[in-house]
Amino acid sequence: MVKVILQMYPVLPAENEAERERLRPLGRNADLYNETLHGMDDIVKAADELGLWGVASIEHHFWSEGYEVGPNPGILNAHWASITKNINVGALGYVMSTQDPLKVAEETAIVDHLSRGRYFVGVARGYQARWTNIIGQHLGTKATLSDNSADDEANRRIFEEGVELLQKAWTQESVRHNGKTWQIPNPYEEGVEWQMSPVTEKMGAPGEIENGKVKRVSVVPSPYQKPHPQVFMASSASRATIEFGARKGFVPTHFSRLEKAIENGKVYTEVARASGHSVGYGERQALVRWMEFGETMEDARQRMVKYDLDVFKALTLLLPPGTTQSKNLADFYRNGTDEEWIDFTLKTGLYCIGTLEDVKQQFVEQWKAFPAEYCVIVCHYAQQPKELVIEYLEKFMKHIKPELDKITAEAYENNNITI
Repeated sequence: MVKVILQMYPVLPAENEAERERLRPLGRNADLYNETLHGMDDIVKAADELGLWGVASIEHHFWSEGYEVGPNPGILNAHWASITKNINVGALGYVMSTQDPLKVAEETAIVDHLSRGRYFVGVARGYQARWTNIIGQHLGTKATLSDNSADDEANRRIFEEGVELLQKAWTQESVRHNGKTWQIPNPYEEGVEWQMSPVTEKMGAPGEIENGKVKRVSVVPSPYQKPHPQVFMASSASRATIEFGARKGFVPTHFSRLEKAIENGKVYTEVARASGHSVGYGERQALVRWMEFGETMEDARQRMVKYDLDVFKALTLLLPPGTTQSKNLADFYRNGTDEEWIDFTLKTGLYCIGTLEDVKQQFVEQWKAFPAEYCVIVCHYAQQPKELVIEYLEKFMKHIKPELDKITAEAYENNNITI
């Protein structure tokens, strides 16, 4: 069975770019954000009733333009868990190259308990310089486009150490860690003076106190799920990130065109198997797609103009070199027509659009080539009205998911699929 996850930012809506400019900075419009935030409740409840596996938010900061207003996914996840019954809630995901992994461990464990185990956690490296370089400055992190530069290698090192420490904090009764970014305790060899050491030595975790000093720390609470919640890992291009997640048994979340997802999906399966994880091709992997339905293909393209283009044009400026077909994106942003932008957007391979039959066929063809266990659907709510988001989810769950279920069931019958 394909596990469907809905991902929302949210996007604060504007009629067009001119209105977004007139109302600048839209991201700080408290009334609009409040209305948008509470409107998400109806979508989340509908997703729960429709049988989606999960609903997710993101971690992004400083979006004054109003496109990706999602600074704290944990708070949203806790709220969503309180208003639903069956659906899993989570984040795709925490940018661990900027985060304190011990605080992430604490926050996620609490949400795991509040949801009684209906929770998943995503981790990501960070590619948006405006906030990654600022919030990550205490760690020395800079945003990366997987270009093998010195900044890229530093980002990867900080990310991987942060994830390692997050898992230690989730699973170990007490933690001692001596890394390039984090030392526990600090100072590592000397330990920390602690006036309550007689109490902690008697009632804390074994080994926390040695010779009256803190030598280990016990991160509380531990997660509700054992050993910890399912971990997803955002990926668009980097083979090294895919290999890291495969060794860990994480779920790679492919924000990429089909050909790249297939390439990285094969790498994931090979490395995961070599690391002792029993997975078939497509299992424990997620493919991310946007979708727009219309009465005709032209109708669907016009809906993309209305609900997606404003957001996509802005985010396209963040694309790494080599993905833009040699376009001067700044010039294209200023001078490209809507039709040119729709064509450019569709060439990314991230969208399935058209009539219901068109969209179904596009999903079916992609799942035949890459039978992913998870399907992440991104919507640009509230640029796209909540009623339309719910309508799209109903169409997907009724008409498209059953076809994908058949494909994955057949593909997973034999875990030794030739890849």
